[in-house]
Amino acid sequence: MTMQAERVLPLSGVHNFRDYGGYAVEGGGRLRNGMLWRSAQHEAATDEDLTAIDGLGLDTIIDLRGDDEREVHPCRRSGNFAGRVLFAGGVTAGLAPHLQAAAAGGAIDFETARARMIDTYAGMPYRPALVATLRLYLAALAEYDTPSLVHCVAGKDRTGFAVAIVHRLLGVHEDDLIQDYLLTNTAGRIEERIAQGAQHIRARHGAAISDDAVRALMSVNPVYLEAALATVRRDHGDIPTYAEAVLNLTPAMREAMIDRLVV
Repeated sequence: MTMQAERVLPLSGVHNFRDYGGYAVEGGGRLRNGMLWRSAQHEAATDEDLTAIDGLGLDTIIDLRGDDEREVHPCRRSGNFAGRVLFAGGVTAGLAPHLQAAAAGGAIDFETARARMIDTYAGMPYRPALVATLRLYLAALAEYDTPSLVHCVAGKDRTGFAVAIVHRLLGVHEDDLIQDYLLTNTAGRIEERIAQGAQHIRARHGAAISDDAVRALMSVNPVYLEAALATVRRDHGDIPTYAEAVLNLTPAMREAMIDRLVV
């Protein structure tokens, strides 16, 4: 099996559900498998999906969406789920980054879509609702020695940034971090995901958006994540310093995360 096939949990109603553990870390060792999960939202999860998710033993779910997004798209949870769902609250204007990029109006071609995604990512390290929930996420990883899942709407932008932060804090190499981010473009049924996104974007923002622009909004590109990381490096030098200054991660908490998640 490929590394991707081993990582991806194939579900019919939840996109992009995968394990982001298992990578080698600087200084030796690797991330534990089956502890760090990521996905899109679970609003359309089937009963079979919920049974499969039950099998992972998730104890903490971190929901990066805003209150308005949660209200419109409530996630289905199994009756067996007895863990905690963490979110800081706050409003995001209901716009996931890919929808925010589409919402600026006008006819959108590929270059416009790409430029808007880069711009959206560049501001991501300081989005209030995201920052507040990332603080809860890192605190949970330091405190609980049990499997967790982080998700947003599409499981690719805010979730991609969150996973990149966790990867670097745990010592995952930058090339592996980017490779994991890019799995969004191949994990699961990507064409179905893009088609759903196209329908949603066009219904909301009109049909004046080209097919390749939709693809730019609904997929991931290294230049997107690099824009967010460039903001972090510009202001703080590196991710650990950003996490300490903005996400309230103490050195002791980081050590606890490493103790729990690196073998």
